Amino acid sequence: MEEFWKTISQFAAGFGLKLLAALLLLIIGLKLCKWLVRRMEKSRFFDKLEGGVRTFVSSLVSIGLKVLIVVSAALVLGIPGSSFIALLTSAGVAIGLALQGALSNFAGGLMILLFRPFRVGDYISTASGEGTVHDITVFYTVLITPDNKHVTLPNGGLTNAAVTNYSREKTRRVDLTFSVAYSSDLGEVRQLLLDAARSHPMVLAEPEPAARLIEQGDSALNFVLRAWCLNEHYWDVRFDLNEAVKKSFDEHSVEIPFPQLDVHLQPDSTRPRS
Repeated sequence: MEEFWKTISQFAAGFGLKLLAALLLLIIGLKLCKWLVRRMEKSRFFDKLEGGVRTFVSSLVSIGLKVLIVVSAALVLGIPGSSFIALLTSAGVAIGLALQGALSNFAGGLMILLFRPFRVGDYISTASGEGTVHDITVFYTVLITPDNKHVTLPNGGLTNAAVTNYSREKTRRVDLTFSVAYSSDLGEVRQLLLDAARSHPMVLAEPEPAARLIEQGDSALNFVLRAWCLNEHYWDVRFDLNEAVKKSFDEHSVEIPFPQLDVHLQPDSTRPRS
């Protein structure tokens, strides 16, 4: 019995030391991992990378180092390397089946960084939301909406769906539609629209603005005004042209119609005549 307790105490002492060493390795390793990632993010080489690439690489390195620390701690505990690798392989298959979506998002993140349909700072629109790209991480892309909401989109979905990037080109066209009465002079209306666009300081001379009758509606003639501007001036130009055209129409007595309905009353033939 005494020999049994002696064996147990020796085993507990040996395992306790291994457990303590593994815990120290985890604590120190995780802190060192955080320090290394911060040092990497502050390096000159890292600063030269595009914003989305920086976020992705930082996340990937952090996850890789943490996995390495956990494996090292398991080896310190005395788990045989071959057994641990076999265990990881089996667990990897099970986890891979359970996390197919996560793996799809990881592959999607790589595709985004490789083909660059958008970058950090671009304004994009998808079926799931729209906003300015704030972060591109290993699994998700984070957007900030114009009203300052954070929208998190899975990378896998972004690579398999249509994405509209409004920031890729330097210039953008403003398309506005204005309705006038059928009695309006077509040449005058067209000239007023062109004057409003040409007089705006943010509207580009080339390509030059265009104004044409696009549709004969039920109650109005619909004109389209198209003007080009720099991407960052889009909303200012759009709002300003709407206001300028309204003022110009008022000054030149151009009628802005409203829906009209003609009602014809038929006499009731079933009523007796007096």
